[in-house]
Amino acid sequence: MDEIDLWIDVTDAARLGEAATMALTVHLPEPAAIPARPIVCFAKPGGAFARGYFTSDLPGPARGAQARWHAQRGWVFVSVDHLGVGDSSTHDMSRLDYTTLAAAADSAEREVLRMLSKGLNGKEFPIVSDPVVLGLGQSMGASTVVFQQAHHSTYDGIAVLGFGVMDMHVPVAPGETPLVRPWIPRDAFDVVVNARQVAAAGPQDELAKAMWFWFWDDVDVATAFPGWYQGAAPWISSTVPGVVLCAQTPGVVFTEAAAVDVPVLLAFGERDVCLDRRSEPRAYQSAPSVDLFLCPAMGHMHNFAGTRELLWTRIENWSQWVAAAQRALTSRREHV
Repeated sequence: MDEIDLWIDVTDAARLGEAATMALTVHLPEPAAIPARPIVCFAKPGGAFARGYFTSDLPGPARGAQARWHAQRGWVFVSVDHLGVGDSSTHDMSRLDYTTLAAAADSAEREVLRMLSKGLNGKEFPIVSDPVVLGLGQSMGASTVVFQQAHHSTYDGIAVLGFGVMDMHVPVAPGETPLVRPWIPRDAFDVVVNARQVAAAGPQDELAKAMWFWFWDDVDVATAFPGWYQGAAPWISSTVPGVVLCAQTPGVVFTEAAAVDVPVLLAFGERDVCLDRRSEPRAYQSAPSVDLFLCPAMGHMHNFAGTRELLWTRIENWSQWVAAAQRALTSRREHV
């Protein structure tokens, strides 16, 4: 297995008027493990996290990194730092909206696909042509995947992990007062549409309350989230894009979800956002299939859980359906 770090120029796509670069890590499988129809997956982390969320063997009762796990099973797994996150270039966060992030990511990911089709950086690795391309995102990263697919059609299927289009209710520990999140529209980061409710709730220690639903009880919180500063841990990002402000606003990518026309996998931990998870498939009105998986003994930050491999297995099984759907669609087009 090979691991390659890439920095891809996305200045033209981002249209920020300044240089912009995205950092990605590519895990390549052993050539013999590549399926007849290769799978390339682009994975995006949630707010406060970097691509190390996928590449690191995260602390918790289980072992293993998601990127390596899938690569061992034949996938090309590409972990992505959004613009303004981790090792990607940083910019005024207020300019890093969904449109900018999606355009930049689409450009970078298509460049990776081009490189794979030509032979990645001269590596002794088979040319990857006509792959099944998956988009996978967790929390805020899932919302960007939904937006990107609707506007750029980057993927053949999307895995939306720990994100509710219709309902982003944030749970709190038993006995705690409910958390009142500011609802910020995606086109005006300085506006709070529920300002009266937020004011009535008074001061809230949002990060402290988040630890309960982020991590299941068997995860050491201090180790999993040592702090929100540069160098705290390879899976933590000290910088965030502006979309983190509005990612939990109800319906923030509702129209985009309705426009997604590829297979969708929705996955939540047992302790996660969204009260009515079984209603979420209705948001994807144009999708040919929508699968729902509820993973036991798992918090919102899925890859720390003792049941992480159960989730990864579900994702792998779903990918086979996406590949089968693509084969059927191709065959149908050939006979029309």
